[in-house]
Amino acid sequence: MIGVRVQAEPIDSVAAVAALTEGRDDVGAVVTFTGFVRADDDLIALTLEHYPAMTERALAAIAAEAEARWPVTGGSIVHRVGRMLPGEAIVLVAVASAHRSAAFDAAAFLMDWLKTKAPFWKSEERAGGATWVEAKASDDTAAARWN
Repeated sequence: MIGVRVQAEPIDSVAAVAALTEGRDDVGAVVTFTGFVRADDDLIALTLEHYPAMTERALAAIAAEAEARWPVTGGSIVHRVGRMLPGEAIVLVAVASAHRSAAFDAAAFLMDWLKTKAPFWKSEERAGGATWVEAKASDDTAAARWN
């Protein structure tokens, strides 16, 4: 099962991966992706907002779709909310499977769908003030390959 967590605290990727492999001998591969706040021009901070129940339901549905498509033995989606500085982790996706191909594909799918289907609202704080981040067509294009 792919677990889902939304939290304000920093992400512990080592613990997340360890939880997928401890005491198991059926895991042949674990693929992880960690997304970070980029130091972009004059970016001071990135703030993510959400509605907890709505966001958790959406993330659980995305996880369930990945489980239906690939033979994963476990996984974890950890997404941060709140104010984050450049260099801090925003999201961790970790997928365990008996084989690397399924783990890679499921992790890529999860990230593509998180970028387009997860209800988070991003605000960039810069020297001139804060602005909301618009959705990117390139993210929609990447997610469309899974339809």
